[in-house]
Amino acid sequence: MSLRRLPFLLPAGLALLLGVDAGLRLLGAPALALPQRLPVVHGPLLVLGFIGTLVSLERAVALRRPAGYAAPALLGAGGLLLVSPLPLRAGQLLLAAGGGALVAVYVALWRRQRDDAVLVQELGAVLATGGAVLWLGGVPVPRLLPWLAGFVVLTIAGERLELARLQLQGPGGAAALLLVTSAAVTVSAVASLLWPVVGFPLFGASLLVLVGWLAVHDVARRTVHGTGLPRFVAACLLAGYAWLAVAGGTWLLAGLVLDGPAYDAAVHAVFLGFTLSMIMAHAPVILPAVLTVRVPYRPAMYAPALLLQASLLVRALVGDAWGVDGARTVGGIGNAAAVLLFLGVVVWSAAGRREGSRRTERGDSDLSGSAASTSSATSAPGTSPSPSSPAPSACAPSASSAAATSTRGTSATSPSTTTVGAGR
Repeated sequence: MSLRRLPFLLPAGLALLLGVDAGLRLLGAPALALPQRLPVVHGPLLVLGFIGTLVSLERAVALRRPAGYAAPALLGAGGLLLVSPLPLRAGQLLLAAGGGALVAVYVALWRRQRDDAVLVQELGAVLATGGAVLWLGGVPVPRLLPWLAGFVVLTIAGERLELARLQLQGPGGAAALLLVTSAAVTVSAVASLLWPVVGFPLFGASLLVLVGWLAVHDVARRTVHGTGLPRFVAACLLAGYAWLAVAGGTWLLAGLVLDGPAYDAAVHAVFLGFTLSMIMAHAPVILPAVLTVRVPYRPAMYAPALLLQASLLVRALVGDAWGVDGARTVGGIGNAAAVLLFLGVVVWSAAGRREGSRRTERGDSDLSGSAASTSSATSAPGTSPSPSSPAPSACAPSASSAAATSTRGTSATSPSTTTVGAGR
């Protein structure tokens, strides 16, 4: 494990746990007795403190420059300051500075290799920075939801474009179309603040167009018929796209919603259904890239993914659409349980991998000793592979599909072709 990067990741993990606790408190469910303003900062804490830190850390690894780590450091620290005894403004200032540092990272990546995927993600970083600055200026978080949602959606869309370059589906000009659609998402997010009655429906419509691009061009449509990791990743991706369509449709039809069932449905469709599905899909390859610790695919990863989808359906269809408060609470508790369960599965998978490596090392040592008496011992059936040998892929039946579905940065044109690409 790369311990040098772990301090940047820990604030993101803590922000996630605090955000889960805040969500439970907002639902009236049992929660820890933490700072009173935690529910107030719930959204920025999760979007900028958690997701922003993860994204900026991965981009800093790709940039391979010490200055790149300013973004995850500022965003992580800003998220923690939001729930500290210090004035709220201290955390807001660091989040705004961290967003600006992330924009600078994308500029550097763009200068290295001019790439439409980087431009799409740059637009997302601009929205994150703008949202943080506006929140610092006193704009309520519900009015900033398109800015925060745009950051997450465009970041992930840009990453999928990096992947699509390997196995792009559909007609030519797809990258240019995504760039135009991403610009529409950005403009409509700005419009949602200036002219909310018109801007919110436009933002919803632009999200639906973006979902259409993803549905047509993402290789997940094909790899969902595979096995192992490629199938798991594809299933999570397609479920996430469905929830993004729900959010876009809600904003298109309901327009400006700042509270109530439609607000709850749109917010949690994009930030839980879409975003957490994407995180679950990419965790087995992002964590190895960032921390250089392998997280092998386990079928048990389906358990939290299915729990997330089921609890969101209860929350949105029964709780929000039918107005059943109990279902909204039960669904919210299920959402929190899915997050915690997935964290547990990831830790278990990584710990199992390390234990397996230690057993392999002991086995190789025994074989080395027996080789002195018989040269055939090292080639006997069942001999463990050397620790220095490439580990078998969790998705060996289709290595190319695995790379196409669950990795970024492996293309020669990708700005992430660094140790990130090598680690995925």
